[in-house]
Amino acid sequence: MCTTLPDVEIDPDGTFKYILVRVRVKDGEMHKDVVRGTKNAEYHNHIFEKVSPALEPLGMECKCLGGGKIEHNSKEKKIRVFGESTAFGKADHSVSVEKLKSVFSDYEITWSDDTK
Repeated sequence: MCTTLPDVEIDPDGTFKYILVRVRVKDGEMHKDVVRGTKNAEYHNHIFEKVSPALEPLGMECKCLGGGKIEHNSKEKKIRVFGESTAFGKADHSVSVEKLKSVFSDYEITWSDDTK
């Protein structure tokens, strides 16, 4: 069931908050890490508050592994992952970048531990 879940759902452009979420089947071992980000979220927990309730009726549960920011420039085909979440801590940006690369394979994607 986790396999049908998109690896990445982010805004098409801009700089915005993102979270790395571990989704798993309730009471099961199978899990998948996904990236979710939007400029509509003032705080990282606003993203999680949308993701978690949407998955529960599907028999899945999720845990936020951390967050940060994404700078997405679709014109130049560049994505930069950086920063951290005050509420959830810093996501493992290297994991997030691998997920992003699977969707944006023709992009230049970088990450750093910089906060800005």
